[in-house]
Amino acid sequence: MKPRSMNSRRWLDVAIKTLSGVAALGGCFMLGWILFVLVARGAGALNWDFFTKLPTPPGVEGGGVANAIVGTLAITAMAALVGVPLGMLGGVYLAEFGRGTRLAAAIRFSANILMGVPSIIIGIFVYAMLVQPMGRFSGYAGSLSLAIIMLPIVVRTTEDMLAMVPGSLREAAMALGAPRWKVSFGIYFRAAKAGILTGILLAVARVSGETAPLLFTSLNSPYWNRFDSVTGAAQSFAQPTANLTVTIFNQAMSPYPDWQQSAWAASLLITFGVLALTIVSRFMLQRRNG
Repeated sequence: MKPRSMNSRRWLDVAIKTLSGVAALGGCFMLGWILFVLVARGAGALNWDFFTKLPTPPGVEGGGVANAIVGTLAITAMAALVGVPLGMLGGVYLAEFGRGTRLAAAIRFSANILMGVPSIIIGIFVYAMLVQPMGRFSGYAGSLSLAIIMLPIVVRTTEDMLAMVPGSLREAAMALGAPRWKVSFGIYFRAAKAGILTGILLAVARVSGETAPLLFTSLNSPYWNRFDSVTGAAQSFAQPTANLTVTIFNQAMSPYPDWQQSAWAASLLITFGVLALTIVSRFMLQRRNG
């Protein structure tokens, strides 16, 4: 094979750098364009009523999406309570206790496949397994669908972050007589906590904008979630539960201009929330690597 000349290599390097820079600028341009359109069309509907009041009928002023904001936070929080601990335990098993085993390989393969499954398929699965037997949509079903989406992300992130911890740290701790469970769940977790937390934030950001699974599970509601004064449990969480993404879908598909503007404002709220989570997670990861 004839070796390339220095000039051809130099021009190829310049061409690749130029194409990479154009692609990066194109991505930044599209993000800026999306944010500009969201701000231009949705900022006018952001006011105190938008964050504190229930939706109103078309043509009635003063409505908001407060119940959808609360419902989204509740569904996401419950999904995190289910998906994050299971994902962290799975990641610890893959990184520490299941190295080289067939079970670990099967779990890793399943997590990789699950990360690529369309979210609507997960919504249909939860609909068939939970919504149909219960006979109604519910916030619990919505949380379960989001937890399934979060699970493989947390599993793989936890495994990768634990794998980056130097093996000498494990050897030193075990040489001092520390039990293996304490090394895995104490020392290793402390060393990798920034990266693991970054993965958790990315998983939360991933599910915050999901619409398809919630259409099949929690659906939507124009009312507040009622809470029991004694136990603090959401009495209406076993019923259709309001959430931002399905509210955006319903209002954006309506022919009413005020609902459409409210949908733009809710889209702006979710976008900036996901953007904030992503920036925080990237900042934490940079601090860990710095």
